[in-house]
Amino acid sequence: MVELTLPAHSKVQTGVTHPAVAGTKNPRKFKIYRFNPDNNENPTLDTYTVDMDDCGPMVLDALFYIKNKIDPTLTFRRSCREGICGSCAMNIDGQNTLACLKATEDCHGDVAIYPLPHRPVVKDLIPDVTQLYAQYASIQPWLQTQTLPPPDKERLQSQDERKKLDGLYECILCFCCSTSCPSYWWNEERYLGPAILLQAYRWIADSRDEMTGERLDNLEDPFRLYRCHTIMNCTNACPKGLNPAKAIAEIKQLMVERRA
Repeated sequence: MVELTLPAHSKVQTGVTHPAVAGTKNPRKFKIYRFNPDNNENPTLDTYTVDMDDCGPMVLDALFYIKNKIDPTLTFRRSCREGICGSCAMNIDGQNTLACLKATEDCHGDVAIYPLPHRPVVKDLIPDVTQLYAQYASIQPWLQTQTLPPPDKERLQSQDERKKLDGLYECILCFCCSTSCPSYWWNEERYLGPAILLQAYRWIADSRDEMTGERLDNLEDPFRLYRCHTIMNCTNACPKGLNPAKAIAEIKQLMVERRA
């Protein structure tokens, strides 16, 4: 008989219910994952009440409200507030997304907020994405050429060649897709995951890059590429509306074509 046990201090427990700010007129409850690595205790789910009449429309606005007016110890990442930097990626209302783009009114009932799944938690809503960035570095995400550049001008490409990059260059590396992918959960040490493979295809598809063969060689592996089973969670999760699954399929197609 198999006995499965969770790691120590992994079970989420009921946390503190914080009182609402005096004079709150339009209350909305937020249940937020809290974890402090310094106290060696289980994570908790704390409850906060936000006055939506005194708060912006996005979930990130509510987090600012909580941090500024209720609990300054709440920890989360954020930067641009415009869906460009990817810093505020988290699991909101059961879906990986960006807090700055997720409207509170689109959430159901009490708003549940957790860090991105399947990553070690640094603190509260901050996941450790060190491994993901190491995998990103492994694909050498920069333009690589063998020929000298034209004198006194850029490397040019046609409008049609440029259009091939649409749906690829917009990726902001928020990792909502990779952390929603069961194949990545199961094989994170060897499978690159949808975010990194989309980035890999971005350079393969670039007409100015001259290292396509070497890039495909780097991906030719039973795990790095082929653990994708087209579950489509990645495409459903992308807050930018991109399609990592399609990019992965394009790489697989190129693998087939070069063997023909």
